[in-house]
Amino acid sequence: QVHLVESGGGLVQPGGSLTLSCKVSQSIFSRHALMGWYHQAPGKERVLVASITSGGGTPYADSVKGRFTVSRDTLTNTLYLQMNRLKPEDTGTYYCHVQYQGSAYWGQGTQVTVSW
Repeated sequence: QVHLVESGGGLVQPGGSLTLSCKVSQSIFSRHALMGWYHQAPGKERVLVASITSGGGTPYADSVKGRFTVSRDTLTNTLYLQMNRLKPEDTGTYYCHVQYQGSAYWGQGTQVTVSW
């Protein structure tokens, strides 16, 4: 059974930082997989903000470029999203996503609130 378990969300003031983690089942944590983080703001659709491609590239959405960094640890099968200089518009639920061998997998989401 495949699991993606996110953690690290919370309440942070504007300008602050958070690091999200996603523990991924070993069976799909492959360098050939496409891994990424999606952001769903309240009342809006889920949007891809950062990913690691099978070629090792790390494209980012314009809204987070220069502030967010995606990475992975192959020893612990964990995907990370380092979020710096957070803005109120970064508020929402963040989902970990893995696409591998024709199937797509999602985590349960972790809530991030950026507010005074």
